[in-house]
Amino acid sequence: MPLRTVHLVGAGGQLGTALIARAPAGTELIAYSSSLLDVTDAGSVRTALAGLVPGDVVLNAAAYTDVDGAQTDREVAFAVNADGPGHLAAATAAAGARLIHVSTDYVFAPEPGRTAALEPGDLDPDAAPATVYGASKLAGERSALAADPSSTVVRTAWVYTGGPESADFVGTMRRLEASRPEISVVDDQRGCPTYVADLADGLWELTAQTATEPERTAGAVLHAAGGGEATWYRLARAVFAGVGADPDRVRPCTTADFPRPAPRPTFSVLSGRSWAEAGLTPLRDWPAALRDALDPPA
Repeated sequence: MPLRTVHLVGAGGQLGTALIARAPAGTELIAYSSSLLDVTDAGSVRTALAGLVPGDVVLNAAAYTDVDGAQTDREVAFAVNADGPGHLAAATAAAGARLIHVSTDYVFAPEPGRTAALEPGDLDPDAAPATVYGASKLAGERSALAADPSSTVVRTAWVYTGGPESADFVGTMRRLEASRPEISVVDDQRGCPTYVADLADGLWELTAQTATEPERTAGAVLHAAGGGEATWYRLARAVFAGVGADPDRVRPCTTADFPRPAPRPTFSVLSGRSWAEAGLTPLRDWPAALRDALDPPA
């Protein structure tokens, strides 16, 4: 089945922007912002994707990602994160196309004391994520696979662009380094920092694989995140060091010191085994990726 056209949904977001910038040469790409395709509206999805044909791929990077905001904005979070993937999957199923849907580590329920990296199969069928955001994303995974069993779900975590103006954690640390003599950062949450450029490259590799081995990841749930693990404190120290600042200006604190409306996972390290076993290139270890984010190669 030859790869024909890639339809990128959520083109205006952090991941969508990176996917456009890093699209392989010769890719026939149609990018949809929310004004062109509203994932919450089944009619909008059907209209926008009316031209889908077998061999096309729909890459869903659209998401409601305000973790704290979702706690009080449940209806919108579920419309985007849960209903949206189902609408897209219904379109790909009808056309014989493929959906690649991006999800998150927040789908896992808290497991106090866990130290083993999370595998896709570790998600309990009765999992109860601790946040509305996580619950909505888990519902989205399930709605996509129910509407089109050939869909592929890709979970990732701690995604950042890292530019000095970016709103993500790394960008925020860069600004705080320039404006404060000392900062406190949580040191009891562990995860996988993921450079958005590496994630985009991985998704393009997965997309291309569907052209030659369409059944290899049909119906699969994969984990794609930066290699290794870190706490937010360790990541912040690495950012300071990476921009030539003294990392000792970063002080450790606990989650209890900074209560948030939505509880954060204490452990959400994603294993990359499923990604590698699918024949895909593992994402780089996070320290190497962070260096490029802070000082992009010419």
